[in-house]
Amino acid sequence: MSGAALGLEIVVVFFLALFLLHRYGDFRKQQRMVLFGTLLAWYLCFLIVFILPLDVTTTIYRQCKLDHEKHAAIATVGPLPSNQTTANSTVPPTPCYQPWSYVPDGVMPVFWRVVYWTSQCLTWLLLPFMQSYARSGGFSIGGKVKTALIENAIYYGTYLLIFGSLLIYVAVHPEWHLSWYELQTIGITAANTWGLFLLVLLLGYGLVEIPRSYWNASRRGHLLVKTYFKAAKLMTEKADAEENLEDVMEEVRKVSETIKYNHQLRKYIDTILRKCPVVYQEKMGRNMDDYEDFDDKQNTYPTEKNLVKLHKQVIYTVQRHNRTRVQWQMLLQQAVHLEDVARNESSAAHQFSHSFPSTEPPGWVSRYLYTPTVEWYWECLLKQWFYRLLSVVLTLFSVSVVWSECTFFSTRPVLSLFAVFIQLAERDYNYLYIEMACFLTIFFLCTCVYSTVFRIRVFNYYYFASHHQTDAYSLQFSGMLFCRLTPPLCLNFLGLIHMDKAISQQQKLQTAYTSIMGSMKVLSFIANGFYIYYPMLIVILCIATYFSLGTRCLNLMGFQQFMGDNELTSDLIDEGKELIRREKRKRQRTEDGENRRREWKERYGNQRDDYSARNRSTNSEMKETSYSDTYRWQRRVRFEVTFISISLKGTLYNILSHLLPQINVFIHK
Repeated sequence: MSGAALGLEIVVVFFLALFLLHRYGDFRKQQRMVLFGTLLAWYLCFLIVFILPLDVTTTIYRQCKLDHEKHAAIATVGPLPSNQTTANSTVPPTPCYQPWSYVPDGVMPVFWRVVYWTSQCLTWLLLPFMQSYARSGGFSIGGKVKTALIENAIYYGTYLLIFGSLLIYVAVHPEWHLSWYELQTIGITAANTWGLFLLVLLLGYGLVEIPRSYWNASRRGHLLVKTYFKAAKLMTEKADAEENLEDVMEEVRKVSETIKYNHQLRKYIDTILRKCPVVYQEKMGRNMDDYEDFDDKQNTYPTEKNLVKLHKQVIYTVQRHNRTRVQWQMLLQQAVHLEDVARNESSAAHQFSHSFPSTEPPGWVSRYLYTPTVEWYWECLLKQWFYRLLSVVLTLFSVSVVWSECTFFSTRPVLSLFAVFIQLAERDYNYLYIEMACFLTIFFLCTCVYSTVFRIRVFNYYYFASHHQTDAYSLQFSGMLFCRLTPPLCLNFLGLIHMDKAISQQQKLQTAYTSIMGSMKVLSFIANGFYIYYPMLIVILCIATYFSLGTRCLNLMGFQQFMGDNELTSDLIDEGKELIRREKRKRQRTEDGENRRREWKERYGNQRDDYSARNRSTNSEMKETSYSDTYRWQRRVRFEVTFISISLKGTLYNILSHLLPQINVFIHK
């Protein structure tokens, strides 16, 4: 099994990152460069989270072998004096067993260097450039590269200024003899310090909000009211997006009618039109006459710079319009489902019924496993208790994290709960328990941080949306944040379990991950001050999140947030409820029309098909008739008409010849 666990996790993590990218990104429409950069950033960060427990168990095993070697050396030389006996001179209670996920020596340091430095190059150099490149409205690669370089000039210039100032400071002070290793350590420390500063802010929010979100999810009435509130806000945003799209499309139409086929800027117009929705493309195509050669000298044409700006605006407005449209459909489904749950709670039959049943035939899961009865018990009875239990467990986990963040620097006695659990398992060398405990702890910390990143919304500039509706800028921005937050988060976790020598102050082997970070003694004021006392601020942030101070401040600033007891919130709830009711009526009318059409087709469809078949057969027979047959048929018709006319003439003559003598006799009488 040597190295097998490492290889297996590398493959599993790749598919996990690919699945998340498919959920938020769009593989068909977004640029390959954007997808590759985001996938690589997420993949490297997830690798750190999943592989770090293997590094911990491998380090514990190496430490056990080292203790046995020391004891064997002491036993060979002879017993030490009582005043020189150390804790490592005693035999461990159990022999060293190689963990099932053991990684051979020399593999982990190389692996961490590749992962860490690749992620740092992505977050500090490549991803900012790729962000500007993807967001640019240029029509060529050179134009996009030029725009990206100009936008990142200040960004990269700041790095060069700081690094240059550091080199000048070292050159001026001869007593400072910094080697390349120490300069590398300073750079890593600076990056981790910046990441830790943001990490505590996001972690303090997630530790409170995640347990509370599951508790609120168990309160179906609260969740339904909040959905009405979201519907009102989303409808406003959707209307604004549609209005902006109409304005931009009108501007595109004017420019398209101005620049005709014979103009040199026409190729840029065609590029812009391809980014527009299909409906607007067809409308503009009908109103366009490219066959007329307009050469009006007095006509003012837009410049290429204006077209680049218009192209960028079209990309943004179309993306926003599609996102709000999809989000409205998903929110409508959620609201209808919550209303169905509230309606089915009082059902005596204990069978879940939907307001809009699916027209597709049920699969084997719905037919045999997730039946209407099982669905009723889950949605109306068990789900809320499951969420409440999960919320309680997550709350206990959050309290443990907060306590450990405030006490992890204490090594005697050990106050960090995670350090206590790991050290108890280390005595018996229970590697499976150590790996599971490490993985669950890191996974919970990452969930708190990453979920906060997904929830952050900076107006419409940075917005994470599921169902393939996240734009390229937001995807790459999340990759940058992940690469900057994951290394300090894992370093903070190693401090919580006392596996970081800079914090535990113990003469033990350090993990391969800690070894690439370098010795923090180069900047002792950061290692002994900022890294230890700054995480204590997480208590203040958790208290502020619990009392929703950020939400209240946003409400005071004019950004409507769900509060529950606010008058403006109540108005938006009523508005959202009416919007959902209106959409349900519209959907009901549509489904009624579909049902009537389906019934009419089932009732009259066969007769109509038979009538159509007969007409088709008759037409085919007539088409197959030859010219000679048609000519003989026409001669036959003329002969019959002539014969009938002659017969009629003879018949009339006989009648008249018989009646005239009788009439003559009647007159004489």
